[in-house]
Amino acid sequence: MGADGSLVAFDRTKSGAGRLVLAGVDEAGRGCWAGPVVAAAVVLPCGFCPPGLDDSKKLTAQRRDVLCVQIRAGALAWGACAVSAAEIDATDILRATLRAMARAVGRLQVRPDLVLVDGDRRPDLPVPCECLVRGDGTSAAVAAASVLAKVFRDRIMTACERHHPGYGFAAHKGYGAAAHREALRRLGPCPLHRLTYRPVAQLDQGRLF
Repeated sequence: MGADGSLVAFDRTKSGAGRLVLAGVDEAGRGCWAGPVVAAAVVLPCGFCPPGLDDSKKLTAQRRDVLCVQIRAGALAWGACAVSAAEIDATDILRATLRAMARAVGRLQVRPDLVLVDGDRRPDLPVPCECLVRGDGTSAAVAAASVLAKVFRDRIMTACERHHPGYGFAAHKGYGAAAHREALRRLGPCPLHRLTYRPVAQLDQGRLF
């Protein structure tokens, strides 16, 4: 059985062979220095799995784009939410991530009976929820959510390049790449930056002295 087959088998067991509506939830961008954290929630038909579906981190950008189209076309429902850098700074990344996850589930047009969340912390939801560490490599629904979250976030950061040129957001998507660090040294933070993140705060403070 291939990776996508094992993902489907896991979801089939969790959903009681389709008797329960199962949603998968995952996020993208928790470790970035800039931009939002994005969460997605996906309800797949029982047994549905686009060929090659896997943890989004194991896939190329081109493959994620193809899967994104297939997931959106085949899903019973999907929802997504982006929580801004300002909101992350006003709370913290964990609470912002859980808030994004809860909002993504709230945007589903199908009410799930069970939500599988990637990771070890669960959002505040009005339906049963289970945490699944490395869920994006275990569950088809969670893997699908990981793909949507990653694709949507990458598109946001690519679009941000036009409004905040010079930082290289289209290339590194806000992660702590060497080019990003150098741009911060030259330009200082922009409104997309998470000012409470230590690398950003330290570099910003260094420009004052």
